[in-house]
Amino acid sequence: MTVKKIIPTICPSCGGQLTVQSLHCHQCDTTISSEFNIPPIMLLRPDEQVFISNFIKCSGSLKQMAKDMGLSYPTVRNILDDIITNLQKLENDGTTI
Repeated sequence: MTVKKIIPTICPSCGGQLTVQSLHCHQCDTTISSEFNIPPIMLLRPDEQVFISNFIKCSGSLKQMAKDMGLSYPTVRNILDDIITNLQKLENDGTTI
């Protein structure tokens, strides 16, 4: 069984926001070094990222999401609204949640 690693976004030492400094291709051994910001969507909590992925797979249907999750439509709508708020915070002022 393979364990999927989650990209850390917060420094475990000081709590600051991490950036990516290199990208590597294992196929041809090319490495690109620079400073890359982590996209705001990747700064969301893992459960929020899963919700967004499932939302896209449901073609944006909250009704289908509610059915799949076994929750009421208003509950799923509230979850989406919270994710939107968190994403807007991240995009506007770069704060972490």
